[in-house]
Amino acid sequence: MFKHILLPVDGSEYTLRAVDTGIALAARLEAKIFSIHVLPPLSTVSFMSELLQHRGCYSEAAKARAQAYLDEVVQRASALSVPCETEFVFDLRPYVAIVAAAAKHKCDLIVMGSRGFDGLERVLLGSVTHKVMLSCDTPVLVCH
Repeated sequence: MFKHILLPVDGSEYTLRAVDTGIALAARLEAKIFSIHVLPPLSTVSFMSELLQHRGCYSEAAKARAQAYLDEVVQRASALSVPCETEFVFDLRPYVAIVAAAAKHKCDLIVMGSRGFDGLERVLLGSVTHKVMLSCDTPVLVCH
């Protein structure tokens, strides 16, 4: 049924629960996992500041953190012998990057955590998970 499962991660407890669910499902279905982490790009001023100072403080730390999140997914997938590929991308709108990754990698299921904004912020902005569900034709399994 499902052969390519997308697992977006942000390092939170909610996404790690979703990762475990997605990997367990992939193991049962003999599916492959693709995991993505979305980083917000630096503003132009911050980027130029880093360039002028010849330091990659924020950029390098953010990339290292993203890779650590993705390495955790690879480790969990390896424990169940599930094939796993990863990438991190830069985008101000994580849901757009997630939907694009699902299309690019021909994923037939997205497994995400239910984590989102609370209260008025959620009403005004919506959660990433909700926006993904509204923005793509790929089924989304929401884990709580």
